[in-house]
Amino acid sequence: MSNSWRATILTLFPDMFPGPLGISLLGKALEKNLWSLDVRDIRDHGLGKHRTVDDTPSGGGPGMVMRADVAAAAIDAVDRAGRPLIYLSPRGRHLDQARVRELAAGPGAILLCGRFEGLDQRVIDARQIEEISIGDFVLAGGEIAAMALVEAAVRLIPGVLGDHASTDEESF
Repeated sequence: MSNSWRATILTLFPDMFPGPLGISLLGKALEKNLWSLDVRDIRDHGLGKHRTVDDTPSGGGPGMVMRADVAAAAIDAVDRAGRPLIYLSPRGRHLDQARVRELAAGPGAILLCGRFEGLDQRVIDARQIEEISIGDFVLAGGEIAAMALVEAAVRLIPGVLGDHASTDEESF
């Protein structure tokens, strides 16, 4: 079904997916092609023999960041097809039910899962990436946050939940 909601996940840990997204009602909806999941390994775009993906921050600072050139290559290898490009980041706009509804009503999303101290700001600016946070806390990476966002959106797709009224949570 080509009109299904499409999630593309860019991650250094593709084995984490589908994880919980592949079971229960979401897993059944995935099997029925009500939505699709495409997981891409960012390391496929890494540099050199060891497929390096990290570097020191451009402006200095502690830790390492995901390289701008590697992240840009991974992003550019995906057909956006009108889907928003989202970087899961603790400094992003808080994810709320209104944004989830917008995402669920669209063609899907491309989700970039960060690691290290973050993503080089140059690629965020150059690719006009929307930053979204799932809360005021820091995770080791964006994979769990990506799963939360996908679950929140997919459950709103008609036919995923048995009772359409289950998605009517106007208290948000």
